Amino acid sequence: MENKPLGKLTRGKTTRNRLRRVDLFIARYDPGLLRQADPQNKRNIYLDLGFGFEPITTLESAARFSKLNPQLYTIGVEIDPERVEEARPFSTPNIDFRHGGFNLPLKANESARLIRAFNVLRQYDRQEVAFAYQTLTAYLIEGGLLMEGTSDPFGRVWTANLIRKQNQQQTSYEAITFSTNFRHGFEPANFQPVLPKNLIHLMKNNNRIETFFKDWKAATLETIGYKQFGLRQWFIESVYLLSQQGYQLDLRKKMLKSGFLTWKKPGLNY
Repeated sequence: MENKPLGKLTRGKTTRNRLRRVDLFIARYDPGLLRQADPQNKRNIYLDLGFGFEPITTLESAARFSKLNPQLYTIGVEIDPERVEEARPFSTPNIDFRHGGFNLPLKANESARLIRAFNVLRQYDRQEVAFAYQTLTAYLIEGGLLMEGTSDPFGRVWTANLIRKQNQQQTSYEAITFSTNFRHGFEPANFQPVLPKNLIHLMKNNNRIETFFKDWKAATLETIGYKQFGLRQWFIESVYLLSQQGYQLDLRKKMLKSGFLTWKKPGLNY
């Protein structure tokens, strides 16, 4: 991999706890990935790509994930060298900050078990997004996960793609996740402004993602009677009805009560 960082400078804005629900989702969706021990003489790290002006989200997720694995090594990566220099005083024995882009600045004995890239790729063309995915997944261990998505400024609503490294030659588009904390109501259309870049242009011509939203909207109208029991219960019942139409959804009650709808094997290209 070439040394010059690949990518563009992001706006860099963030707030405390903006990605708290992202971390909560990861810890519940695949805790084994975070808990597994590093192999001998290897370091399988958690990497936060594009942490912004301040390393808040990197430090917060490192603290949360350390409860699952106290030995987990975290790296925050930024394409802006000034942001990296300002973050380095916050380094610890298990947290490092490095200058880099999609060609990640990992050492010879390091691979990524989890890469989180939030609010990074929205400014790119769709073709560039595919290249970024291919570049990033090359650094994943077998079974590793790339979570790429977009959130609103306070993390109240977000969507994310989950890309799994199957082996050295293959990755799979494992799922799309939609998350809400119900603070601003519940409506499937709320997720459309924060769709990942590879999906936002597909909301037309009855593409599969557009059809999904139409079906989810219809399910909310059919289950609107549950709204009297709260937005959370209405959300859950709409997901149950949606699943009856053939969508592979994560129906674990704990995930649904937390406001996470995960559409598995969406059958889309990234």
